[in-house]
Amino acid sequence: MQRIREKVEAQDAGARLDQFLAGRTELTRSRVLQLIERGCVRVDGAASGKAGLKLRAGQEVEMEVPSAKPAQVEAQDIPLSILYQDADIAVIDKPCGMVVHPAAGNEDGTLVNALLYHLDGLSGIGGEMRPGIVHRLDKDTSGLLIVAKNDRAHLSLCAQFKERTMEKHYLALATGRMREERGRIDAPIARHPTDRKRMAVVAGGREAQTEYRVLEWLRGASYLDVHLLTGRTHQIRVHMQHIGHPLVGDPIYGAKHPAIRADRLMLHAHTLRVRHPSTGEEMTFTSEPPADFLSVIQKLR
Repeated sequence: MQRIREKVEAQDAGARLDQFLAGRTELTRSRVLQLIERGCVRVDGAASGKAGLKLRAGQEVEMEVPSAKPAQVEAQDIPLSILYQDADIAVIDKPCGMVVHPAAGNEDGTLVNALLYHLDGLSGIGGEMRPGIVHRLDKDTSGLLIVAKNDRAHLSLCAQFKERTMEKHYLALATGRMREERGRIDAPIARHPTDRKRMAVVAGGREAQTEYRVLEWLRGASYLDVHLLTGRTHQIRVHMQHIGHPLVGDPIYGAKHPAIRADRLMLHAHTLRVRHPSTGEEMTFTSEPPADFLSVIQKLR
């Protein structure tokens, strides 16, 4: 059993209880709803069963998260590239096309199924379907993903995400020629107002900030190093579409009739800098882009 305590800051006043907890933790909103319904959430010491409770600045929210039972998800012998592991963490080089955790339509064959087979332990804070998962990569995004092997490591990594001390850089191919060599996109993100399967830049959405630097101007495209300052769902893809440079190969946010075609989303998690949960040592990991990614870049040179 883990206890998570969060204080409601002024900028969060008026937020729904379930949205607040989902935003402050790595739990899905559906998981938060389950915990609220089970009486695992207290506001200023009083149990609250209302997901839509509007919070006030200064209130303290406490949530008890039962330990997960990962064995209910099948361990599967799926090839997995493990770049590093010790008693606390593992760093995985996820291939394009692999879903991170089981969900409707993807009950097995996921990264979690592979982790349960290859690793000797995973944290339980994320729930039975997401053991060890601290952050996610989209199915079509390749590259680095860090996994927690125990609950203490999980809480430490979550704190680093929250405090923005964990640094993540991606390589991306955006359509068109960027006007500036460097740029910063500061635009709030929320669910699309009419298409709930998509995200969008929406006034009043959650804060989202992305920095980019042009590595190379190519024929009809820009090869970018993208630095995530926040970690919203589909953030890079939404922000690049917002400024008129959707990512090449993006089936959701890309152009309907792209001038440049690719068989994959041209987004790769390249660099991850993190403090080790036990030693405090700063560790940096890198993953070079796979061949299918590099071949598209080469054709545009």
